[in-house]
Amino acid sequence: MSEAENTKPELPENVRVRFCPSPTGTPHVGMIRTALFNWAEARATGGTMVFRIEDTDAERDSEDSYNQIVESLRWLGIDWDEGIDVGGPHGPYRQSQRSDLYKSVAAKLLEAGYAYESFSTPDEIKERNLAAGRPEAFGYDGYDRNLSEEQKAAFRAEGRQPALRLRMPDEDVVFDDLIRGTIEFKAGSVPDYVIVRPNGDPLYTLTNPVDDALMEINVVLRGEDLLSSTPRQIVLYRYLMELGIAKQMPVFGHMPYVMGQGNKKLSKRDPESNLFNHRDNGFIREGLLNYLALLGWSIAPDNDVFSMDEMVAKFDVREVKANPARFDIDKAIAINAEHIRMLEPADFLARSVPYLHRDGVVSAETWDALTDREREILTASAELVQPRVRLLGEVAGMVGSLLSEEGYIEPEDDARKTLKDSAADVLDKAITALEGADEANWKAEPLHELLNVALIDEGGYKPRLAFGPVRVAVSGRRVSPPLFESMEILGKELTVARLKGLREHL
Repeated sequence: MSEAENTKPELPENVRVRFCPSPTGTPHVGMIRTALFNWAEARATGGTMVFRIEDTDAERDSEDSYNQIVESLRWLGIDWDEGIDVGGPHGPYRQSQRSDLYKSVAAKLLEAGYAYESFSTPDEIKERNLAAGRPEAFGYDGYDRNLSEEQKAAFRAEGRQPALRLRMPDEDVVFDDLIRGTIEFKAGSVPDYVIVRPNGDPLYTLTNPVDDALMEINVVLRGEDLLSSTPRQIVLYRYLMELGIAKQMPVFGHMPYVMGQGNKKLSKRDPESNLFNHRDNGFIREGLLNYLALLGWSIAPDNDVFSMDEMVAKFDVREVKANPARFDIDKAIAINAEHIRMLEPADFLARSVPYLHRDGVVSAETWDALTDREREILTASAELVQPRVRLLGEVAGMVGSLLSEEGYIEPEDDARKTLKDSAADVLDKAITALEGADEANWKAEPLHELLNVALIDEGGYKPRLAFGPVRVAVSGRRVSPPLFESMEILGKELTVARLKGLREHL
């Protein structure tokens, strides 16, 4: 394969793209990036997004995986115009329900001479390669291309059933990739390949292009890992067009690899690849989609934070970069934090509640089902917490102490380590000052002024030593929402009880 100088084709009118995963595991970021770029191209051009499922591998496919893929798209807001659960003129949209179509097309390819029966076993192919001085793994050698009817009958008499192979032409295969420009595969570099197994089961090499043809897909956007199969699909498409099955040749675009740590391709089994791990950690869809969009594309120089509406307004797959993109979890989290800060406070709280319930700090999974006290405290704390969390999974740690009615909060290990020998005296002075405070004026500013006088002006402590033990007593954490605003939310009785509780446990 070679890549020539950058020659990128024009997009067709009435763009039709497709997202066609196999349900063989948990949705991963590479899969969703593919769905996102197809969706964005359809929306940017006013085209059509088709969603179908390639589930012809009975041993590996699962209904669980299928449901997870659908759930992931619905959670992220990636919608489609034709396909699963929506319908359309080219259904059914699950390959397991289209077997008669594949048998019909395979028969037509065989009859026209574009495909042929192949009886060679893998072991025989290896033996012939070794005997000819070729590497054992060289691949299929074209042995069955011109078998006579007598030879075929002899193989059948042995009980053999033939596979069907597509006949590759003895010429270069050249195409213009939407992302990579002109790509050339030399004649003979792609052997004749199997499209139907000996047991009659069609392979991806047949079902995928046939579905694209019958569903009138004219833009195929997929991962770089499938680039080596493109010359096969182009040749099959030529045959399908000659048979009147396909109307046109689609244009192809191969998106860059997503790399993980150590510049290795991000594995589907890597925790950072698992879409639902990111959701469980508290990514919101806006933040995760924004970051996935950056894996090969950018909206503008020095602008990494944008909405999906802004992406659609600017997206053109021909501007996707061919170089591998690295998945940087720290950058993804930072972008997610920006999107959390952009949420309306009520939306932020509503999205946080399921995480708070999961982590045991509120009584219900939805905002409306919370107690009045929980809603009151969360509403008061939203402006304190929202600018400080990067993931919704961090909210529980920030508001847990505010929601708790306990008089003593056991400090986290890193918080306890910050307590110096002076902590007992600091707490004693703070308790004395706060017990004398006017409950009617229990507000953040007066409380700050009161403890400034008691601990810094009169106590002689520096701010870090003065307020550190108070923060640990109030929240149990080294890092918490603003201290005096937290004390205002807790009220006088609970705040003083927390300080006394820590004092007793020093």
